[in-house]
Amino acid sequence: MVATALVAGITRRDEPTGSRGPGGRTGVDLLTRITDYTAHFTPRTGYRPPTRAERRTAAGGLRLLLDGHADQAKERLSGIDLSLDTVTDSSTGRRYAEITDRTEQGRAPRGWGRAYVETGSPARWSVQVPHPVADRNTDRLAVGVLRGGHGGVLVIAGAHRKAGRGDAADVAHRRDTVFDAFCDELAERGLPGLQIHGFADDSAPGRDVIASTGRGREGRADGRLLADELSARDFDVCRAWVRSCPLEGHTNVQGTKAAAEHVPFLHVEFAGALRTDDRRAARAVAAMARLTTAWENGRTTWRHS
Repeated sequence: MVATALVAGITRRDEPTGSRGPGGRTGVDLLTRITDYTAHFTPRTGYRPPTRAERRTAAGGLRLLLDGHADQAKERLSGIDLSLDTVTDSSTGRRYAEITDRTEQGRAPRGWGRAYVETGSPARWSVQVPHPVADRNTDRLAVGVLRGGHGGVLVIAGAHRKAGRGDAADVAHRRDTVFDAFCDELAERGLPGLQIHGFADDSAPGRDVIASTGRGREGRADGRLLADELSARDFDVCRAWVRSCPLEGHTNVQGTKAAAEHVPFLHVEFAGALRTDDRRAARAVAAMARLTTAWENGRTTWRHS
């Protein structure tokens, strides 16, 4: 299990109440909650692309939540069968607003995914998981990143990338998904994003990490910071802004949107051997936490580059 015990958040005027009283659900280990959710994803599980109106409603609900209007957000999201609740992470004691898809437990899940926003401090950055299960343990890494800082928003896809017809559920390359609608909202608010992927070890022999800023130039300083932190922890990092690397994420649609908004976006690929080794994964999470801490404190220079 990825070992990190810090977390992230957002300020708002009203909070959704959970199923066990005004404090929300209690005693929920966030890592277990998320990995239990993704454990059922296979190429054969259901996926239905949302309509444009549904995507707009989802983004509007997240917008209301981030602006501090949780009750209105809950009502808006309910209109498309998305739930908004509050969960408390038993590992850290931190509370999160949780957006979930009510069809998750049904016979035909839509696969629209989830979002987590910590209550209590302004949202400042996002960590994104577009290919849970298909990119093994990327959800675990992301939970570690969320716990490792303040001001984070976690967005996780709701289906295996090969679910549905064709590439309909490959959210990193589709604009017509709830995942993308959430990420667009975050980019439009100026929140830098860290998107976590995984690669097969033989795709880049000898490399542990491939770090890229996608199609954008913003975030080069952030990329250097992350790459330096990873290298300091004995990882071999291919820096896509320095040399040609495989899997640079140039076709990633969230990265394209971030570039259009002049917002930093880091597309980070981790080798399978790293993602399946708890000690190495924890070191990678610690390196990413140094980046998110910089974002929280405004110490990077992207806004003025």
